[in-house]
Amino acid sequence: MHNLNMRTRANVNLDNDAYSMATAFAAARGIALGAAISELIRRTEQASELPLSASPKLKRDQHGMLVVKAAGPGLTSEMVREESEDDLD
Repeated sequence: MHNLNMRTRANVNLDNDAYSMATAFAAARGIALGAAISELIRRTEQASELPLSASPKLKRDQHGMLVVKAAGPGLTSEMVREESEDDLD
């Protein structure tokens, strides 16, 4: 009988960038590394089922995750500096 609550233990080799992303994700969520990797794999699988044409505001990042596209020109540090200097006058 298979218990769905059982966890499988495995040793895997991750590329440095994948390991860094997974550990940062785990730390941000306050979960174990294995749980973070499992969640990221599930999210990627679910995201691959969504057609990008379903929403023109979505794109995939370098990790295959869906993210919201930028809606307009971005702010530069120079623009922020100019605005903060105006407030001092």
